[in-house]
Amino acid sequence: MRVELSGATLDVEVSGEGPAVLLVHGFPDTHRLWRHQVPALTAAGYMCVAPTLRGFGASDRPEGGPEAYAPARSVGDLLELLDRLGIDRAHLVGHDWGSGMVQGLATAAPQRVASLSILSVGHLSAVRDAGWEQKQRSWYLLLFQLAGLAEDWLSRDDFAHLREMLAEHPEAGAVIEPLRAPGALTAALNVYRAGLPPEAQFGPDRPAFALPGPVMGVWSTGDRFMTEASMAGTAKHVDGIWRYERIEDAGHWLPLEKPEQVNALLLDFLSENPIG
Repeated sequence: MRVELSGATLDVEVSGEGPAVLLVHGFPDTHRLWRHQVPALTAAGYMCVAPTLRGFGASDRPEGGPEAYAPARSVGDLLELLDRLGIDRAHLVGHDWGSGMVQGLATAAPQRVASLSILSVGHLSAVRDAGWEQKQRSWYLLLFQLAGLAEDWLSRDDFAHLREMLAEHPEAGAVIEPLRAPGALTAALNVYRAGLPPEAQFGPDRPAFALPGPVMGVWSTGDRFMTEASMAGTAKHVDGIWRYERIEDAGHWLPLEKPEQVNALLLDFLSENPIG
């Protein structure tokens, strides 16, 4: 469905009945990232809300440059979406950039959150503290800051460089196709330009925020973008229950590569932390 919010209209999949689970994708995906999780969750008695974030897929690409894609705006979209659907509290699940967005939502409105599951990407302070191996793996974040140059480099030769970056993505061709639309690639990159400027990783330390528990972090051994320390170190920044899960023989896109394991972990964690 199309849900018109005050700042953008989002493409949203809503299905099932029961306690709500908000599923938030990352770069360069859409809500289709969760299509293996949604049937399992709805069959178990949950209502799934899977939006495509502003700047991605069929959701709006607001004008105004990177500022229109600041994390606070996407977090605001998610909170307004919950309000429009009449959802007071939800389980939050996020992957990649979506992990940062659900962390932001949980920090801004902890009373709205029953549990927090973050896949692949941990707490920003844990990422910063993970050392030079993590900084080397995150080289692309600096590239993404270079407006115009990044778009040219990623899209040239039929998106050859982006295809190489997404080599482990099970559906790289399908997620690249929408980026051909005018302005689509810039909009997707603007989320990084607004939310992860160079100083976020390389600048002075920032005050660390605490995530309200319960929190489950899931990392995979074949992730070539994120180190294990960047997820495991999140434990220091959780106020409450922390659960860490390590999936073997999988790359960055866990929901697509290991759907059965991800589904089992989510169902177990959600059942341990029911919405009262």
